[in-house]
Amino acid sequence: MTNVMLDPKVPTAATVPTAPAAPVAPAKSAVLDDAHVGDIKGALGTIRLDDTTPRHGLSARLKTLLAIVGPGLIVMVGDNDAGAFSTYGQAGQNYGTQLLWTLLLLVPVLYVNQEMVLRLGAVTGVGHARLILERFGKFWGAFSVIDLFLLNALTLVTEFIGVTMAAGYLGLPKVLSVVLAAAIIIASAFTGSFQRFERVAITLCVGSLLLVPIYFMVHPKTSQLAHDFVTPQMPGGAGQLAAVMMVIISIVGTTVAPWQLFFQQSYVIDKRITPRFMKYEKVDLWIGIAIVIIGAAALIGLTAAAFAGTDGFGQFSDTAAVAKGIEDKAGHLAGVLFAIALLDASIIGAFAVSLSTAYAIGDVFGIKHSLHRGVKGAKGFYAVYAGLVAVAATITLLSNGYTQGLITQFVQVLAGVLLPSATVFLLLLCNDRAVLGPWANGPRTNAFTSTVVGVLVMLSLILTASVVWPGISSDAILWIMGSCGMVGVLVAGYFFTAGRTGTKEDPIDRTGREDWRMPPLETLSQPAMSTARKVGMGALRAYLLIAMVMVIIKVVQTALNH
Repeated sequence: MTNVMLDPKVPTAATVPTAPAAPVAPAKSAVLDDAHVGDIKGALGTIRLDDTTPRHGLSARLKTLLAIVGPGLIVMVGDNDAGAFSTYGQAGQNYGTQLLWTLLLLVPVLYVNQEMVLRLGAVTGVGHARLILERFGKFWGAFSVIDLFLLNALTLVTEFIGVTMAAGYLGLPKVLSVVLAAAIIIASAFTGSFQRFERVAITLCVGSLLLVPIYFMVHPKTSQLAHDFVTPQMPGGAGQLAAVMMVIISIVGTTVAPWQLFFQQSYVIDKRITPRFMKYEKVDLWIGIAIVIIGAAALIGLTAAAFAGTDGFGQFSDTAAVAKGIEDKAGHLAGVLFAIALLDASIIGAFAVSLSTAYAIGDVFGIKHSLHRGVKGAKGFYAVYAGLVAVAATITLLSNGYTQGLITQFVQVLAGVLLPSATVFLLLLCNDRAVLGPWANGPRTNAFTSTVVGVLVMLSLILTASVVWPGISSDAILWIMGSCGMVGVLVAGYFFTAGRTGTKEDPIDRTGREDWRMPPLETLSQPAMSTARKVGMGALRAYLLIAMVMVIIKVVQTALNH
């Protein structure tokens, strides 16, 4: 399939006449929604579909980048949401800056995962959930949508919990704040204009930079932060390994979330980005990663400085208490800015999570799904989006503090359980040459991503075990880590002896890939199911089933005991 080129009937920048009034994807195109074909109308610029002018010179390249910026920036900043504020606040308040190094380790993980989905989006024109359905069957397709819907619905509740925390600190009524936030989230998407939505989203991304002035108001020691950012350490010694590991896993879970994969792939498609602009989209992704890491580091650092030497150090409760601690350290203005930043993060997180769900359901069920369409042109898409937001807001208003804490815990664990499977499917899709052709993964990307999957599985096992057995010991955690390490060595040894190591030269012909797009889905041959793949898929299914059952039982037991 590596030599398959574009169907001549599919509109491209070279074949579509100037300024088409209403570009339409033909029946045989892999693009599932004809609204996904046309001019790129970004928040900061527009690129015409018929614009094939080479980008020479700094000015032309900068204008192109400004038009492309959006998907990578929004998905990354959206991940620094209410849950992230809580997790990073806990890390800073309980352990100072000693866990900053985890952020540095997550940079390559973030880039590799998100680069793969942006590649899938630009090359295929088909959303993540639909590709899973078509390439792995109805079971995994249904599973991907159902678990995404459940996880995203609960994640949305945590975003509205963040709204209530911020509103409470600012002295605003809880009900009015939640209703107003829900109205803003829904109204911003209901404009019928992709460009207007992206302008709102990027404005909120800029709002996330409020953490920077707060950082300087609290004034933590920059030299200490720089040292801890590059120096791995485990605070508290072996006696606190279990508690520290839980925080580390929470940082991983809140920074690398399953919804990100579905969101970025569909958003790239909805923005009409093609492989021609891949380099610019990668720069967009790096901008987003830089902002999210700087924001996370600032949040950990300023929280650590705010509680250092106080009775509150090591006693994290929630983000409202963090805001009060910042006020005590740097004044009321700093606390207000923190609350506003939390409110901003909660809303942009809700934007991204709701959209990823609506996109996935539209993909799988054939519902028209694009922000380029008005409400009348995509009723089902907007109904899913608005319905999810409304339900999450209602649950938040009806729940009490204990229930909200239980939901937050369940979201954290569920994301940890589902993340390894999401990464496995991402890796398999990016090795499917019928889907990506000359854009398929090379050996080095596969070697790195396989290592990441192994680490995620290990962390997922530890997280699941800690929820089921809250008193898990440090020895048990070390045993899990050692066992996973041994399995990893055996698997690596198998691939080494089979001659499949990452040291092999890239066997894929990459020439002409800027013009290569995935052929229509119905024309693709189904991937071969080798014995190894069947065993692996069966093991993954068994792991997910057992982990989900154990977590649900534990959550129900906790609720009943309360």
